[in-house]
Amino acid sequence: MAEKFEVVATGGTFDEIHIGHVALLAKAFEVGNKVIIGVSSDEFAKKRGKKLNHNFEQRVENLKKMIKKEFGDVNYKIAKLEGDFGPAVTSGDVSALVASSETESKGRILNEIRVKKGLKPVKVVAVKLVRAEDGSPISSTRIRAGEIDSKGRLLKRK
Repeated sequence: MAEKFEVVATGGTFDEIHIGHVALLAKAFEVGNKVIIGVSSDEFAKKRGKKLNHNFEQRVENLKKMIKKEFGDVNYKIAKLEGDFGPAVTSGDVSALVASSETESKGRILNEIRVKKGLKPVKVVAVKLVRAEDGSPISSTRIRAGEIDSKGRLLKRK
């Protein structure tokens, strides 16, 4: 049985919803009674070099539909991310961060910021990246490029 936290945070851009997002959220809902999901604003995503197929409102709507379909009625809140951390850096309620193995190192930076603000460090829960048929990670970038579908199946051969 996984350790249970009252409030956990997780986040992403969620442009093209895929099974990696489902895995990340499954872990967040497993370990948290309430989940705060940060979704990158259009401006923040573009600043990080992301090309988007969907604007913020569309991404949030698609995310809500996926959560309802995959998890039913669960306790979550969506927060707009204008930077790397959102509510996880300012809210003493957050006690864990659920991140992909690719982004878990941000948890250390988050904890340094929280300690400076007088908040307790959070527990970082890492989720392994979900890989496509070719062994490379599934990503919205690869889906947009037409390489794979949202389940990681190859669409064009290299």
